[in-house]
Amino acid sequence: MRVKIPVLCVLIFFMIKTNAQQAGGTLTLQQSIETGIANNLTVKQSELAMQRAGVGYRQAKGNMIPTLNANVIHGINQGRTINPFTNTYINQQLNIANYGLGTDVTLFNGFRLLNALKQNSLAYDASRMELEQAKYELTIDIVLAYLQVLSNEDQLALSKKQVALSMEQVERLETLHKQGAIPPAQLYDLKGQLASDELSIVNNQNALDASKLALAQLMNVPYDKNLQLERLNADQFSMTYAGDPESIFQTAMRELALVKAAELRKQSADRGVKAARGGLTPNFFFTAEINTNYSSAGVREIILNQFNDTTSSFVSIGSNNFKVITPSVNTTTEKIRYVEQLKNNYGTFVGIGINIPILNSFRARNQVSLAKIDRKNAEYTLQATHIQLKQAIEQAYFNMKAAEQRYRVLQQQVDAFTLSFHAAEVRFNAGVGTSIDYLIAKDNVDRANINLVSARYDYVLRTKILDYYQNKPLW
Repeated sequence: MRVKIPVLCVLIFFMIKTNAQQAGGTLTLQQSIETGIANNLTVKQSELAMQRAGVGYRQAKGNMIPTLNANVIHGINQGRTINPFTNTYINQQLNIANYGLGTDVTLFNGFRLLNALKQNSLAYDASRMELEQAKYELTIDIVLAYLQVLSNEDQLALSKKQVALSMEQVERLETLHKQGAIPPAQLYDLKGQLASDELSIVNNQNALDASKLALAQLMNVPYDKNLQLERLNADQFSMTYAGDPESIFQTAMRELALVKAAELRKQSADRGVKAARGGLTPNFFFTAEINTNYSSAGVREIILNQFNDTTSSFVSIGSNNFKVITPSVNTTTEKIRYVEQLKNNYGTFVGIGINIPILNSFRARNQVSLAKIDRKNAEYTLQATHIQLKQAIEQAYFNMKAAEQRYRVLQQQVDAFTLSFHAAEVRFNAGVGTSIDYLIAKDNVDRANINLVSARYDYVLRTKILDYYQNKPLW
């Protein structure tokens, strides 16, 4: 069904986008949203929270990989120590070095690592949804502020038209007053009306400046009183909104990032309980190690020559004494080279072990209890999200229908008062009607037009809120 709208209101409500506007550097709704998202600190903090969750997820994946660690030690030992080659005590300065390479592999720990990986994965997904929610909430705020600026611009333009019309009548009556053709009261009544219309310009200008300030603050940019916004097309706003509270709620349950984030947090908490329970099970592990070392005390003897040495001892055989001859060698020492020591001292170790938690200050059980509390809190958060969302949608839908009804009634009122004012204006200009009749008719149509402008944008704002709950594009 086609809706009749007075031509004057159509011109005030909407201005079609033109190339001239684009050339003038006007700010579009999309630019406003992009600027706000780029500058908003809450969005940036949500992005940092997502990055932190991403680091936790990468760490959980890294915990599934076997550890591999190398160690290199070079040092100087002073005083009494053990010679690693003779295993005897010595008292001298030693230069030592040790090289090692070891690995540990968790074979089984009650699926703790696997559940922790899934827990962090879900937490990361929840953080991404929370970032999207922060962006979308800021988007709806900017859209509402943008539309409020347009509404105030329309009301200001309407006020200026009212002043122009009143000034025309004042100028006409001043001419008639000089000619003595009208009572002075008629002129003064119109001048009073002109002052009232001029006061409306002041009030509407202040409201427009305040709405521009609110929009600038949402975008986190310096306030510019001369900010110009690109107007929106009339066909962007439909006066018939599809859907009912229940269908909108069901769509929100599927599409809204806020709900997805709460559900993911609950799933993450479920995995957290399973991961904590893994601390109550034995831990099977595999370990391997390679080691070698060097010491400046490492020396070896080198035989220079061999000879028989006659000692002072003797052996008696019968009545004869024979000297004891023992073989002897002349030796010298030399340090064992660094690389040779590392090669000779090479050793390996391989083992499989089990770590059985028996008593650890009840740490594992307390971690399970804390994880269960976190899970219950996530469940309550999810339930509260559903309840609050349903209530908010019902209230928003009620407000939208009320705004729609108000707008349609005001349309009829504007039509009626426009015809009434036209008739009063004709009679007044012809000198038949009184100034009181004219002012009453003018005041009625002015207030009706202002209310219609306000009602139109109020309805649009209400529909945008419902669009937000359904994750629909807002521009």
